[in-house]
Amino acid sequence: MLMGNNSFYDRKDLTRLWVQPMDNRLGILFILLFLVPNSWGQSDKRSIGHTADPVTVIGPRNLPLYNGAEALLAGDNEEGIRLTLEGLKIAFGRREEEAALSNLCAGYLKLGKYSEALKYCDTLLAQNNESWRGYNNRAVAYILTRQYDKAEVDLVKGEELNPGARTLKIARSMYMDAVHPVRPEIEIDDRQNQVDE
Repeated sequence: MLMGNNSFYDRKDLTRLWVQPMDNRLGILFILLFLVPNSWGQSDKRSIGHTADPVTVIGPRNLPLYNGAEALLAGDNEEGIRLTLEGLKIAFGRREEEAALSNLCAGYLKLGKYSEALKYCDTLLAQNNESWRGYNNRAVAYILTRQYDKAEVDLVKGEELNPGARTLKIARSMYMDAVHPVRPEIEIDDRQNQVDE
């Protein structure tokens, strides 16, 4: 026996269940259409890249961006840049776009194309002036193009944002080697002992 509207119905007479007041069906429809998708995390405000809430993703969402980063790490810079440019075109959200811009800056640095690298670093920092990686990459570009004053400014900004970053420490040592090279203090005596005969 099923109960509905304070009366009993026989299981054979299920058609009477659909003759319930319209309010109940609209309530169920409202729950299914509006509340359940929000609990699934499918609304625009809860999508990946727009929230700090944990989200489960199986595999990379932007495959060209992921493969581009892998190629850059493996030393295949031209392929890495090509794939990263593809990934930038389909970047979903600010985080993916910033990762692509940062990787493009680093990739062009590795190829020795400093003006292209600076273009992507500048674009990244225009979008997010708190990207310590952007300051790091641009500082390296400035060091390699001997613009040491600009490199110092970017290193200071990057170090303020992330004081313990290993890559910033490496960039700082590159800067110090370029601006204040270490001269050896040890003199090696390479004269051979001469034996008097």
